[in-house]
Amino acid sequence: MEGTLLSSGRLDKALAEASGLSRERVKGLIAEGAVEIGGTSAISGSAKVETGTAFSIALPAPEPLAAEPQDIPLDVVFEDEHLIVVDKPAGMVVHPAAGNPDGTLVNALLHHCKGQLSGINGVARPGIVHRIDKDTSGLLVVAKSDAAHEGLARQFADHSIIRRYLAVCAGHPNPPSGTISSRIGRSDRDRKKMAVLPDDSSRGKHAVTHYETVRRLNHAALVECRLETGRTHQVRVHCASIGHALLGDPVYGRTPKALRALLDELDFRRQALHAARLGFSHPISGESLDFRAELPADMRELIDQTAR
Repeated sequence: MEGTLLSSGRLDKALAEASGLSRERVKGLIAEGAVEIGGTSAISGSAKVETGTAFSIALPAPEPLAAEPQDIPLDVVFEDEHLIVVDKPAGMVVHPAAGNPDGTLVNALLHHCKGQLSGINGVARPGIVHRIDKDTSGLLVVAKSDAAHEGLARQFADHSIIRRYLAVCAGHPNPPSGTISSRIGRSDRDRKKMAVLPDDSSRGKHAVTHYETVRRLNHAALVECRLETGRTHQVRVHCASIGHALLGDPVYGRTPKALRALLDELDFRRQALHAARLGFSHPISGESLDFRAELPADMRELIDQTAR
């Protein structure tokens, strides 16, 4: 893999951003002597580097994958020999992990694609360039070749991917449209949660969400969120930070008293969040691709009931 760094600072952080590899994976590759920066072998992940510096990574062949193919239905929106776009249902985990060893999107993809997925990230996440939460529904692109993985990773790193989410939040945002810009990182109080951090914090990453109210509902609103960045739980954290947490969010919000009975009646047990639009340049052909996914039935029913 070859390319140029998109930011300055620590080598491991800049290289992870430019390559699409995890930071831990980058550190391991540096330790193995598989990374060159500016034509010189990289020694330490803490070395300082500059934007535009050329890099190359000698990726080893992927290790055998522990996850097994499973015949799980997939809603395929687009597919060719290089990539596949799916509309993931709420409740499906993207990749195997502790507590979710199977029944994941990766298991389904291994069956559907007959093992033809990018191995660029090693054994844990074949083909996975980005992910959405278990209880978030919507569009996800997966790489079937290493070349596609690299090309997509660069677009995610330079924030050129089009990502639009539809969410139902508590209350009515005021102003009805705006931009939320802050640092997001691990919460000091609960390491399992993300939180908005002080602007001068050395932790976390800068995150930007543009939101617009699409429809006012009773004690709630349907909003569209456009992501400039793609941080963990970004929409959920940002909406909660301005006092309008997503309905049903078990981590970042409390259900307004006026809507508790309705959510119980509907048995709505997830954050009301859907990845509705995904656009990017095809990493091989350069063709502009733009996909949309309709709201799932549970969110449509929630909106209908809160509109009454």
